[in-house]
Amino acid sequence: MNTMKKQYTLILVTLLFFPFACKTSQQQAKKEENIFQKINQEVLANSKAYSTLGEASKTIGHRLTGSENGKKAEQYAYDLLKSYGFEVRFHEFDVEAWARETVSLQVSSGKNDEFAPLSTATLAHSPVKSSVTAEIIDLGNGLAEDFKEKGDAVKGKIALVYIGVWEESNAKYNLHRSEKTALAIQYGAVGVIAINQPAGRILLTGTASVTGKLNPIPAVSITKEDGLVLRERLKTEKVKAQINMTNKSEVIRARNVIGTIKGTTLPNEKIIIGGHLDSWDLSTGAIDNGIGSFAILDIARTFKALNLKTKRTLEFVMFMGEEQGLLGSRAMVDEYKEKGTIEQVKYMVNLDATGNPVGINSAGAPQTEAFFKAIGQKISAVDSTYKNTFASRAGLHSDHQPFMLEGVPTLGFMGRLDAVIYRCYHADCDAFSLVNEKHIRNSVRFISMIMYDLANADALPVKRMDSETTKKFLIENDLKTPLKIAGDWKWAD
Repeated sequence: MNTMKKQYTLILVTLLFFPFACKTSQQQAKKEENIFQKINQEVLANSKAYSTLGEASKTIGHRLTGSENGKKAEQYAYDLLKSYGFEVRFHEFDVEAWARETVSLQVSSGKNDEFAPLSTATLAHSPVKSSVTAEIIDLGNGLAEDFKEKGDAVKGKIALVYIGVWEESNAKYNLHRSEKTALAIQYGAVGVIAINQPAGRILLTGTASVTGKLNPIPAVSITKEDGLVLRERLKTEKVKAQINMTNKSEVIRARNVIGTIKGTTLPNEKIIIGGHLDSWDLSTGAIDNGIGSFAILDIARTFKALNLKTKRTLEFVMFMGEEQGLLGSRAMVDEYKEKGTIEQVKYMVNLDATGNPVGINSAGAPQTEAFFKAIGQKISAVDSTYKNTFASRAGLHSDHQPFMLEGVPTLGFMGRLDAVIYRCYHADCDAFSLVNEKHIRNSVRFISMIMYDLANADALPVKRMDSETTKKFLIENDLKTPLKIAGDWKWAD
């Protein structure tokens, strides 16, 4: 009898509560829909991402870490967040800043041992001073198997490698230019010549160091056109190269810039949305990473303009030193670990050359698809240009990496940028003229909506992984080999 009474009471309570629960759920959905509409209207009417990036590109120029321009960029971001009403702080860290000075590359012409100049750009973290003359050896894609095949023949030579992978090689993976340089050093090469990927006589820069510290050998880039000619010559003759360069390297203090919105009910749970403010010095870096970092600044403005509240704390972070080896994000993760607060970071959302997003890349976490697709459906209802696509690829070489190595879930975005943009990656053509105002505004609109729902979710779709789970995750996503080459594999095997 008592059991029957309990069951009857439970049914009665359920029937009485059910309409209320449905109403509450509907009200919550209505509220979120209304907020998404407000975000949409605010950004369409008042976005400053395009204009502030244009102003910074014009008045500051490049944003190389350690340079006067870099300091100006740090202060610009700080002042901008302050003007939006943020509590802002600098996160200072010491960095060995590198800057190019002079460089020349000459290749033997085959006539009387004469040398002819080739257009070139120094790859960062090459030595402060270097003068090398040696025979060139073609290492193809510059992958581990290419170096292993040549073995001792690499010793004392200048390694010629491709930034991408040659189509005819059918390679199933690629390595970062720094990892290819690390292999060249390991096999005894005395220099590296890297062939750029896009056509159009474009020169590439970027770090050739896996550690962010100086390499013992010089590394330079050449255009794809010159690289193809050189490879053909090497099939039938021995070719020598002379590399001469001077560079600067000194320890300076750099500053990440952090604006914070404190969480209402879960203030010790943090969602970080970050992107690197720094750029290389061949151009203004408007795409890499102006469109990411200045979108974040405007997402921050949008939250303040609408006085949006979040359960979890939001940190808007402008990282410095990314281009020189993820230095700012590494420093931030180290600080979290030293203070024992890394557990507070529940998600790291990274915007690196992110623009015009149409979907989410939930790094290595396919189980989060339903969660993010549900958010995407609400965004698509506001604007159908958001296609709500989903991927779960995990990769390296951006500011999410130090967080990912500590098991923190990371998030990126899939975008539809104009194809011409990718030709100018780390090149002298990465200018503000490439920035599409509509596309950067789309980044602000859609990512603001995603951040709002992520920071207010009742439960997040994944949790921080422990060390062994992180190790397994990295192996499953084919990241062990590049991490070992870079010296970032912290496990015993």
